[in-house]
Amino acid sequence: MTDLTHALIAAADRGYRDVAAAVEEAGLRNVAAALINEIFFRAHLDELAAVEGAGESSLVITLTHGSRETSVLVSVGPKGVEIGRAARPTDIPPTTIVQDVCETALALYGPRERVSSASREIRWPGPRTMVPRLVNGPAVPRLFHAVVQRVVHVLERGRPAPLAELAVRHGTDKWSFLHQYTQHYQRHFGPLRDRPVKICEIGVGGYGDTEAGGGSLSMWKEFFPRGLVYGLDIADKRALDRPRITTIQADQSDPEALRSMAEKFGPFDIFIDDGSHMSPHVITSFETLFPYLAKDGIYAIEDLHGSYWPQLFEGSEDDLNAPEFTVGFLKQMVDGLNHEEFLKSETRVAKSTDRSIKGIHFYHNLAFIDKGRNEEGGPIASVLREAPEILGVEGLR
Repeated sequence: MTDLTHALIAAADRGYRDVAAAVEEAGLRNVAAALINEIFFRAHLDELAAVEGAGESSLVITLTHGSRETSVLVSVGPKGVEIGRAARPTDIPPTTIVQDVCETALALYGPRERVSSASREIRWPGPRTMVPRLVNGPAVPRLFHAVVQRVVHVLERGRPAPLAELAVRHGTDKWSFLHQYTQHYQRHFGPLRDRPVKICEIGVGGYGDTEAGGGSLSMWKEFFPRGLVYGLDIADKRALDRPRITTIQADQSDPEALRSMAEKFGPFDIFIDDGSHMSPHVITSFETLFPYLAKDGIYAIEDLHGSYWPQLFEGSEDDLNAPEFTVGFLKQMVDGLNHEEFLKSETRVAKSTDRSIKGIHFYHNLAFIDKGRNEEGGPIASVLREAPEILGVEGLR
């Protein structure tokens, strides 16, 4: 299903005809299964099921393609969320949402301007069922409308949740008593939210437990509705693979393993290093992966405290500018932003990233490096180097 999801995202980026061709190639049932899986991921019906006293409800989603259609039943109630064969009708007949499968794919995976409800039809239970309940009871349970509303909100790409809310929902510590990173991620990643990005996070979490961790991968999957999310970890985390989430086993201190991964799955729009936090590993990862970052991509490094703590991460506070530690390494890049302004060639050794990093942003324990052309020119510095007398100053020699 992962390859099919990738194909649907690419087709939705191009338009309706390409989505229709993808449906013909993969088959309506397979495409519908992928889309319905995405709808339920975004709708968070489990949250409704957990509301005490909300009752229960069932819903049918029907996706059509020409004269063909395929449906799935979902029931939500005290027993949780049950889908497909496990689902059971409730005492009120299910509401049915009908929508063209290509329009649904565009709504989920296409540019926001292509979201449409032109083909959508909501078939509520008939008046013979509902009116007597309104008059004589029992009351219509709250879930009856709430389940339908959640699904419609997804299909309409309604107002997205802020990242801090998603962090709590998916159980990642990026917003917690440990860290408050999400406000900064929201600021830097927000403009990319509606793009079909590729994001790779180093460090899946859960340590050696193959089925643990992955909270931030799910968070990124929801934050970037058209994105493909990759998680790299030294442990095998394939049990966490889902549509739009792919895990890769590799050691972030091994350049060859990193290059192999990047060549297979890249280039990437975003890298996030939430791995070992040990400076040699962080620096190796950056130097290896930065070339595989898109020309306008963003590289984020978390938990900079590892640069200072010898007890846990072999860091050091003896020389805060030492380039073998993460923060000192990043400080050198700050000088690189101004590489065109140095008057003496011996002032610093040029770095390969001087011309390809256009911005660096530091926050508490978190840094963002913006890739982009850094060649605006330094006209005054150029004059001072070549002919300082023009500006009425003495030569540098």
